[in-house]
Amino acid sequence: MDTRDPGSRRIDRPVETEIASHYGSDAIAQMLRALKVRYVALNPGASFRGVHDSLVNYLGNDDPSMLLCLHEENAVAIAHGYAKVAGEPIAVFLHSNVGLMHGAMAIFNAWCDRVPMLIFGATGPVDAAARRPWIDWIHTTTDQAALVRPYVKWDNQPASVPAAMEAMIRADIMARTEPCGPTYVTFDTQLQEAPLAAAPQLPDPARYRRPEKAGPSAAMVEAALAMIARAKAPVILAGRVSRSTEDWARRIAFAEALGAGVVTDQKVGAAFPTDHPLHRGAPRFFLGDEGAEALCAADLVISLDWLDLAGTLRLAGRVDAAVLNISLDHLLHGGWNMEHQALPAVDLHLPVDPDLAVQAFCEALAIEPAPLPADSPVCPAAPPASSDAALDMTTLASALGQGLKGECVSFVRLPLGWASENWHFRHPLDFLGYDGGAGIGSGPGMLVGAALALRDSERLAVGVLGDGDFMMANSAIWTGVHYGIPFIAVVANNRSFFNDEVHQERVAVMRERPVENKWVGQRIAEPDIDIAAIARAQGAVGIGPVTKVGELQEAVRRAVSLARQGSSVVIDARIVPGYSKAMAAGLVREAD
Repeated sequence: MDTRDPGSRRIDRPVETEIASHYGSDAIAQMLRALKVRYVALNPGASFRGVHDSLVNYLGNDDPSMLLCLHEENAVAIAHGYAKVAGEPIAVFLHSNVGLMHGAMAIFNAWCDRVPMLIFGATGPVDAAARRPWIDWIHTTTDQAALVRPYVKWDNQPASVPAAMEAMIRADIMARTEPCGPTYVTFDTQLQEAPLAAAPQLPDPARYRRPEKAGPSAAMVEAALAMIARAKAPVILAGRVSRSTEDWARRIAFAEALGAGVVTDQKVGAAFPTDHPLHRGAPRFFLGDEGAEALCAADLVISLDWLDLAGTLRLAGRVDAAVLNISLDHLLHGGWNMEHQALPAVDLHLPVDPDLAVQAFCEALAIEPAPLPADSPVCPAAPPASSDAALDMTTLASALGQGLKGECVSFVRLPLGWASENWHFRHPLDFLGYDGGAGIGSGPGMLVGAALALRDSERLAVGVLGDGDFMMANSAIWTGVHYGIPFIAVVANNRSFFNDEVHQERVAVMRERPVENKWVGQRIAEPDIDIAAIARAQGAVGIGPVTKVGELQEAVRRAVSLARQGSSVVIDARIVPGYSKAMAAGLVREAD
């Protein structure tokens, strides 16, 4: 029997259960509630069947409630998207070693993107005498966390219920402490299924407070302000900063008081209004010409946890400015992966939260914050394109702008070739950035997770996804539909892994081989994939394919109406392969 709530919040409601006995997994479930975890994203697995039962029958699938996912990578991506909006983690359960391996790519994304996430796993019985033949052996790993240890902040495999309680509290503290990131705790099946003599007594998480955000000392503020006072042409690189409207307003006031140019980054989301007179160039994946010119003319660069500071300064050309770097990111740097980027040369490094630093500067200089940003309608910068024009990366932005006119939206994802000069962001939730790890397959899940976090707001979650990204992870759409999560996915369908066509073209030119062959092994055609039909097969509204500007405008307007009524909508927008002119220029700069 389907016992889901009939309204928009479709939570699977179990029949009521009278609890007569208690188990280790009941304590784990109860601790999730004590940590105020709202959701648990999971693909079910026998290794955590005890926890699953406790979530259902001990807690009634409420606070937290389960989000059933059809793939572990989607479960992690949903948690990632949720954290991008809420700034708070939800929990993910991954089945044994096999589920962890499925979810590993998405965990790497969350690590690179510095988002808080609570990942819990389970293993077959550590006690070999308790293992069932075959299946428990292949699903038991000596050191399961070793699969992801280089890209989680902390991991643990507790051996008792009290140790499990402490591990969960520590994992929560560490995931939420800046710089944020995923943590991983594994529960032995025997620990979960062991009977308890009485109802579990939990430690109070409020007694185990996480560290306050690291702010600057008076000496740090004095040293930084001395650099700022000497500057005649400062530039602010606004990088990994908070989604807080108060912090946004302070950044504006700080830049205005200094007369500083501001550069933002398409990889990390909206950090400053892009139509502000001080904003220099459209946000891009790689530094654009206007940003480069601003840096080369600067005498002081203030980096607010900018992603790849050294690489950006190198791309700009000759930058002779002093550099003030404000970041805690060095605390996470290890040697397994190079996501820490090149080592920047800096004149002063403040190891503090960048938003607290800006707040301290404003207080010291008596700078009043700017007005808080409003949840304003979309702000396309491109003029309307002809309704008969074919869709490409430039006309796509124009058509979306017309279709979303008057609506308040959050862009969860924009594609690599997006014409960012054709759109303005005026609020920290207008654009959430990329996925951190720069792989493929995270978009659908992150869209669903962000839409879940936005469900109580007036904002619509909109994702412009690539067709390759959609095809790798489209089963996340089912989760969104199942739980009544409204969103709009526009699939920019160029029937190709086009970014790699660009790389093959470069190689062909370098080696004096036929450029005409760049499509081989890249094109997703013959047969074309019916993306709208895939969406409909999962219960979503599928629209398309559309090929013209006017068709996409009408499709988006229809999608808005349906999403406002609670629907999940996918639009197949067939676009001409290519990048926007500005993006292509940035790729050339990056290649050089």
